[in-house]
Amino acid sequence: MSSTGAAAVIGAGGWGTALACVLGMCGHKVNLWARRAELAQHVQETRCNEVYLPGVTLPASLRCTADPEEALSGAELVVFSTPAQAMGQVSAKVGRYVSPSAAVVSSSKGLEIATLRRMSQVLAESLGRPEDGGVAALSGPNFAAEVARGLPAATVVASADEELNRGIRSWFASSRALRVYTRRDIVGVELGGALKNVIALVAGLVDGMELGLNARAAVITRGLAEITRLGVAMGADALTFAGLSGMGDLVLTCTGQLSRNLWAGRELGKGRSLADILAGTPMVVEGVGTTRAAQLLAAELGVEMPLTQQMHEVLFDGKPASEALSAVLRRSLRDEREFS
Repeated sequence: MSSTGAAAVIGAGGWGTALACVLGMCGHKVNLWARRAELAQHVQETRCNEVYLPGVTLPASLRCTADPEEALSGAELVVFSTPAQAMGQVSAKVGRYVSPSAAVVSSSKGLEIATLRRMSQVLAESLGRPEDGGVAALSGPNFAAEVARGLPAATVVASADEELNRGIRSWFASSRALRVYTRRDIVGVELGGALKNVIALVAGLVDGMELGLNARAAVITRGLAEITRLGVAMGADALTFAGLSGMGDLVLTCTGQLSRNLWAGRELGKGRSLADILAGTPMVVEGVGTTRAAQLLAAELGVEMPLTQQMHEVLFDGKPASEALSAVLRRSLRDEREFS
């Protein structure tokens, strides 16, 4: 697989635009596909995505278009960066234009509610590729605004196919700021990226209720424990969750002020309604949908996830945040090393 040709990024949100910027700064020709024609035109004409990534000037080698055939023409690398619940629809729409020889990677962090599938699984089905090694995932502690500005960051590309991993990594090799690692545990990498958004919502509740830094640290640590439990039950390597796509992404999302999920949880903790919060931002708060999917997976696999369960009740059953956190504190005492 060549790393000197054209690349396409499907999804002109903040993270998709940031990755397109990085690829452009690495010297590649990049086509950025936007679902809305008016957004594509505005980005192309102004050389800035003011809606999702304000203040960042796009590289000269980047072109934005709403035409999927144009976006994917000649693309040897295809990065899907759409909201998780739209991944199936978008990939079905543009999939016919993806070259069979192109390397495909998902940079979206979420789980499909209807099927409980990871994003690489959704893409593999849409594109007619093998689920094991046909599509890679990119995940790590990365805020789009910082990555697009060239600030130092590290991330992980994962699939069962190490040649695919190395090939995708090579596209970013000339970046002076974004360091890409590889891992073969795609299950763990994708679950870490998706489930940390659920825990960030809980951390936001703690912040919004002004319960202190000790409480937030406890949420992060115990959140990692339940993410790992579910991951291991789904076949992931427990050690993956100690890395960039696990603990690294979890800490960033639960503490960084650029975190949408932390912000949403904080607003819930202050008493705002979920509908009001979601209506107040053009960004997708992925943790909301992922909470529903994670709760269903936990029930299906018999995995205890108390923070996720209580977050689910706050989001979808109207449970007061104070009652949810009290319920966690009232759980039976146990050894920290227990998996339950």
